[in-house]
Amino acid sequence: MTAEASGEELAFVKMHGLGNDYVYIDRFAEQTVFVPETLAPRVADRHRGVGGDGLILVEPSAVAAARMRMFNADGSESEMCGNGVRCVGHLVVSRGYVPAGEVTIETGRGVLTLGVTPTGPRSSQVRVDMGEPLLEPESIPARAEGLRQLVDVPATVLGSQADWWQAAGLDPRMTCVSMGNPHVIMFCDSVAAVPLEQVGPLVERHELFPRRINVHFVQRLEANRVRVRTWERGTGITQACGTGASAVCVAGALSGRTTATITAELPGGNLELTWDGRGSVFMTGPAEEVFSGVWPLTDASR
Repeated sequence: MTAEASGEELAFVKMHGLGNDYVYIDRFAEQTVFVPETLAPRVADRHRGVGGDGLILVEPSAVAAARMRMFNADGSESEMCGNGVRCVGHLVVSRGYVPAGEVTIETGRGVLTLGVTPTGPRSSQVRVDMGEPLLEPESIPARAEGLRQLVDVPATVLGSQADWWQAAGLDPRMTCVSMGNPHVIMFCDSVAAVPLEQVGPLVERHELFPRRINVHFVQRLEANRVRVRTWERGTGITQACGTGASAVCVAGALSGRTTATITAELPGGNLELTWDGRGSVFMTGPAEEVFSGVWPLTDASR
């Protein structure tokens, strides 16, 4: 008999980084068998489940302090989540698996190094070495014959000009960056004027992006400060996206719109980012526990 048929309960903790919230399963302590692709949409449901942007598993690793596996709210698995990895760092420190300070986490884009500083029993400030951005179209991936990079190229994914372009003051150029997962960035005068719930899913699933893509509209406030709204692949509009903010930092620096160090204002709060144009992007922000509970696996299997 499987765990899902036996009526067993699955322990979880709800955590968020700037409102980018996930249900976390500590696989160091929780050995119950389940199917994450099936469980993720159910626990992430904000009306009938725990509620969140998806499901993250924190597992033992042979090469790091822990391994992170991330599942979107639709059950699809993604390579990385910047806000999520900060929470994973907080979890392994707060539960005593590793001491505070430098912590390594295995992710879908390799092993990342975090600096975890507890700020309370249920929160930490975490600096993450997000790794080097990938700019080649095949690494994103994006279909772009004859181009070595997609930096400030025409935003053909938006189709013909729509009424909202003028209201948003859209610059119809885009930059594509992978931070281990794919991102497309477009600048405009007003992110609030972009009908993200309409535009986001169209760009996410455009044929140019064979594995879909995370979509970000960016408003430059100052040379070192931007405002960002995000449509996240497999989830929808989110309060924050750490890999996306990292990609925005890269796109701004490459196009000359921003400095190498920026503050990104996200709906859920601010992230600090820096990139020297050659190596890793560094991201700093909070991680916070919300509550713990148990999920009945019989419900998850229905």
